Amino acid sequence: MRYRLDRGSHSVYALYYHYVQVVKYRRKVFDNEEIINFLKEQIQEISKTFEVEVIDIGVDKDHFHMLFKAKPTLNIPRYVNAIKTITSREIQRKFPQVKEKLWKGHLWSPSYFLATSGQVTLEVLRKYVESQGKE
Repeated sequence: MRYRLDRGSHSVYALYYHYVQVVKYRRKVFDNEEIINFLKEQIQEISKTFEVEVIDIGVDKDHFHMLFKAKPTLNIPRYVNAIKTITSREIQRKFPQVKEKLWKGHLWSPSYFLATSGQVTLEVLRKYVESQGKE
């Protein structure tokens, strides 16, 4: 995949993220394609509201990985909270059998993993910063 630079009125950026969300207590909730597809659709809809471009979503039985691209103005904790809140509510509403696998109706673990993905390695960036002001 090639990185694409986006432009704001006073900025140029390419902000890519890798997000992982685990089901609470690693319950195996995503055990059929209908639930998986519904989760993906919900994430796509939420992402449109936040002007986030979803690049890919991979779902395993007890967690999902998502690659996405965002603007520098994205409030990431608010975005993640919206994904967790809305998907939990809507999955439990549409698939009542999921509730049987959960503890007290909690779908997602409170913690998550988020990492940025850049166009250059950290080492290249460090060398560039260190070279500033030197001939």
